[in-house]
Amino acid sequence: MKKILDFIEKKTYGKSYKSYKYCFEKIEVPKLDYDDKQDIVIKRKGETDTGLKTTKSIKKLADEIVGKPLFKYFLDGSRRTYKVDDIAYDKKLYPIIAGQIGVGICYRENKNSFNAFSLRNPLVISLPGNANSEHSNDDLFFNNLIEKLNKQEILTKQKLEFNKILPYSHSALKNNDKYEDRGVAKIQDEMIELEKKVVLELVKKKKLNKKTYLIKDGSLEYDGLGKGDLKNLSSIKTNYASVVGVSKAFNPEALSRETKNISRKIADLDLYHRTPAFMYETPRIPDTKFAVWYLRIRDKVYTDSPFDGVLKIEKILVWENEEEDGLCSDEIDLISANIINERNPVCYGQDNRWAKHLYPVFLTEKYIKSKYLSDSHFVNLF
Repeated sequence: MKKILDFIEKKTYGKSYKSYKYCFEKIEVPKLDYDDKQDIVIKRKGETDTGLKTTKSIKKLADEIVGKPLFKYFLDGSRRTYKVDDIAYDKKLYPIIAGQIGVGICYRENKNSFNAFSLRNPLVISLPGNANSEHSNDDLFFNNLIEKLNKQEILTKQKLEFNKILPYSHSALKNNDKYEDRGVAKIQDEMIELEKKVVLELVKKKKLNKKTYLIKDGSLEYDGLGKGDLKNLSSIKTNYASVVGVSKAFNPEALSRETKNISRKIADLDLYHRTPAFMYETPRIPDTKFAVWYLRIRDKVYTDSPFDGVLKIEKILVWENEEEDGLCSDEIDLISANIINERNPVCYGQDNRWAKHLYPVFLTEKYIKSKYLSDSHFVNLF
């Protein structure tokens, strides 16, 4: 039975080298990987209470709203990427990158239920742009290629199909650039587009409102904006009126230009205290402002590092008055109080990020990853 690489080699007139196949996420050297980026510009205070200069305890409010959760939907996006071959075009070798994407939403109707709401888990392949052997329109060529690929016996017998072929730039490399990174970035961009689409679907179904919010795991500073169908976040930001981004991995120095010793202030946060909110913009996402603040949900006594137990919380400023005056401080307090109430149960022993994990987010992440094909199954398709 011919495999996927045989098909790609024949249909794109390349030469396959049958290289060693591996999963990037399992061989890369561990590194600090922050959700937030460096190119942010602090505008001013990000909330209406301009008198708030120090941290603020949210414990009393959190106790008062027990049993009335604001968050009922939980979104996580994940991708697993693989180098499956090297292939030659125009006397140069390029990697073939394949990926499994998982974007899912779980919802909690009441304290006794937690269910899957939606799941997108496409399989994708990223090839260099010059795999287009016909030199025709890329969309036309690669859509036709994926349609023919999905008719191959190795996929039809297993009732599997690939969703897209994502061409990456085959232009000459510069500095420390790598073709592998270009291919992985294309798959990351596709995951982000799916995240935006599932939020849009929730909004269209009128599932989100002032009393029903969604937590998105990670930053709302989407990489890859300007690509795909939902190109401009500013044109769809009203979809995010009831969406909050919660980041476990953040750069504690991101706001250092605005606030001296910000990393120490975050590390020294008392339990159930939040910082004042800041308003910022980034050139990567034009015409969009964000409110950001930090909240400690675990006692420092039980954590391993100064920033364990602290979450970075983000919200897109949707309305004109928010962009002028900042997010309403009462809303910031309400969001923070509900996040405090989501800190238990604890996934201690099941995830080394337990001190920053909210249990519904942890369950959503586990659900998505449970739907992946095993690494050996996936790479053996090739």
